Amino acid sequence: MKLAVQMDDIAGIRIAGDTSFALCLEAQRRGHALFYYTPDRLAMEDGRVFALLKALRVADKQGAHFQLGPVQRTLLSEMDIVLLRQDPPFDMNYITTTHLLERVGGATRIVNDPFWVRNSPEKVFVTEFPDLMPPTLITRDRAEVEAFRRAHGDIIIKPLYGNGGAGVFYLKKADGNLPSLLEMFARLYPEPFMVQRYVPAVRAGDKRIILIDGGYAGAINRVPAKGEARSNLHIGGRAEKTELTAREQQICERLKPFLQKRRLFLAGIDVIGGYLTEINVTSPTGVREVKNFGGADIAALFWDRLEEQGKTGA
Repeated sequence: MKLAVQMDDIAGIRIAGDTSFALCLEAQRRGHALFYYTPDRLAMEDGRVFALLKALRVADKQGAHFQLGPVQRTLLSEMDIVLLRQDPPFDMNYITTTHLLERVGGATRIVNDPFWVRNSPEKVFVTEFPDLMPPTLITRDRAEVEAFRRAHGDIIIKPLYGNGGAGVFYLKKADGNLPSLLEMFARLYPEPFMVQRYVPAVRAGDKRIILIDGGYAGAINRVPAKGEARSNLHIGGRAEKTELTAREQQICERLKPFLQKRRLFLAGIDVIGGYLTEINVTSPTGVREVKNFGGADIAALFWDRLEEQGKTGA
């Protein structure tokens, strides 16, 4: 197949933990033709969507991990599959790319489906399952946040459309920094903020569970560094092998039909102490870490399933 990957600058990725790179490496191993472009190289003229593509070769060696061919102005409808793999922020630029990709047409399959990526932002999609979540508030109103903290004690506050642990704060019940923090958030973010009751079980890990076509593919536990409330691996979290609990299996089964209906083929969910906290569908990560700790080769499972379904996803 001919595959185009829409992602951030490939020169800047850390391949040891990059899922987009893992997917490219496996696609190349299978003999698929790889092409690459960054979101700013996507355009539409007279209703036809094209990108300034470069043929891509990858190698599992940091610093020498890619080779690019010359620029080719190519209609994306000539591709069999386009992987939508750029990272947030989930801003108007990101949303615009989903509108353009919706108009590619032909038999080209976009993974994940851009309509549902746009309409399922990680921290909003998850609120469709309030019974699976810790107590959660979405608001810009200071009085509401203060009342929520009085009711629940220690809290986590984070931007609604952030990613990678950026802007996530842990505030204890008596912490006097809340007013200043809310003032800062109000200046930085035009959207409401997400506030959640702090789940102490995060000290034992924040589990990333990867789902392919709605089904369980693998999981890794991410343990925060000492003195940190965030478990993201790129900011010092420690990965460790894990298995699913009965509760986590129930969460996966609950989400499966929703992910399949929305054509969200690759998703990563976060579970802390049995609570679902996020459903990541923009550019979920964790594939290489799962394999490194003896779990499934999720990149292989990804392409197995896509090849089985064909381009249309039927």
